[in-house]
Amino acid sequence: MMNFSQYPNRRQALSGFAAVAAAAMLHQDGFARGELGSDGWQPPTGQPHFPAKAKRVIWLFMNGGVSHMESFDPKPMLNKYAGKTIKDTPFADVQDPKKLALERLFVPDANGNQRNELYPLQIGFQKHGQSGIEVSDWFPEIAKNIDDIAVIRSMWTTDSNHGAQTQFHSGRHMNDGSYPNLGAWVNYGLASLNDNLPQYISIGNREYWNRRDGHYLGPAHDAVPLRVDPKQPLDFANRPDSTTVEARSIGVQLLRDLHQQQAERTPDDRALAARIGSYELAFRMQQSIPEVFDFSQETAETRLLYGLDLPHCQDFGHQMLAARRLAERGVRFIQVQHGAGGAGTWDAHGALKSNHTSNALAVDQPIGALLTDLKRTGMLENTLVVFATEFGRTPGSQGSDGRDHHIFGFSVWMAGGGIRGGLVHGATDEIGFHAVEDRHYVTDIHATILHQLGLDSRRLEIPGRKRLEIDHGHVIRQVLL
Repeated sequence: MMNFSQYPNRRQALSGFAAVAAAAMLHQDGFARGELGSDGWQPPTGQPHFPAKAKRVIWLFMNGGVSHMESFDPKPMLNKYAGKTIKDTPFADVQDPKKLALERLFVPDANGNQRNELYPLQIGFQKHGQSGIEVSDWFPEIAKNIDDIAVIRSMWTTDSNHGAQTQFHSGRHMNDGSYPNLGAWVNYGLASLNDNLPQYISIGNREYWNRRDGHYLGPAHDAVPLRVDPKQPLDFANRPDSTTVEARSIGVQLLRDLHQQQAERTPDDRALAARIGSYELAFRMQQSIPEVFDFSQETAETRLLYGLDLPHCQDFGHQMLAARRLAERGVRFIQVQHGAGGAGTWDAHGALKSNHTSNALAVDQPIGALLTDLKRTGMLENTLVVFATEFGRTPGSQGSDGRDHHIFGFSVWMAGGGIRGGLVHGATDEIGFHAVEDRHYVTDIHATILHQLGLDSRRLEIPGRKRLEIDHGHVIRQVLL
């Protein structure tokens, strides 16, 4: 007599990965929404709309707000006029007083407070690479790759608090309702490169306001959260200890036989075909996911490169190595969150120097290693890497040694995937207050990424869900090869 206690229970079988796999298969077979096919509309085919320069994206997000002036946009005038209020500097009347100068003097910072006493830079800058781009001394390993990086110094956004994380990921304010993150749109628009792995993966914590992908496009397009833990990278992905490999195989075969019998009775039932595929896909994922996180396959040289044995960066180093391994196995969109939790660890309202010193030490070597590793394996050519944060920090001081939230100008960078390296695009003013040259709202980053993947966001629109023009953004063509 067969002992059915060996098999996963209903919750184990249908929760976690199996549910994600089922949703993905149903989407592929055209059952993600009841409106499918109405009025002649059809979902994306999974193919690019035009030739793509990138196959995949690694999206690195620094939660809390990295100071642009102490990372990738040096402002030496902050040192020259440190301690002075903005109105006591030559910059107060440089611009037309009807425009930016009045904002500098009278408009409060993003949190509604006056931060007009200029705070000096807390770190030095050096020129790097053939391009001679200046990078903060907090990021020496990223700086080694500066000739492969396009720094965009003219970003702006509108959410003055950390809901700006939602705004950067989705383009919409967190109070606007549920809108897909960029990764969900990529998942929706493009077919999988590897049917044994999820298409959209998130590593690291995601705040509640960034977990809304599935509300708009359906659960098939939500991020699959993974831990960099070889023993349990995903809930319900591992085979229960009480279930042997033989018993699991028998169970899968039994489900296949039962589904096949039903399929012979109803040969036109595509939903059933998708369900059959979903169980088999979930089974394959149970085999493939643990292998991704088996770092014992990596060389000592690679472990050294990513700093896996260094206490200050080993956690993020493992995440960057996992990102590379997921990318080379065909995952389309790999989102890695650093410092999530509360407002985010980069939120330096006080003690900015110690805050950014420790955070940069945690991420610099692993990110530099990722870029170096992708380049030496030839993957950087078709892998788009993005370094982003929700906003910058104020040129003026908060308290004695901090900076407040700053939405009027900040920096991000992009590398690989058809991006022109060794380039600075856009600019803030002399003290880093406003983006004044080639200004870009956050969805311009989205538009640029989608373009490199061969996608036109307007052709992804769903009937009855018209998006605003600003949601689509504009491709930043100046940074493209």
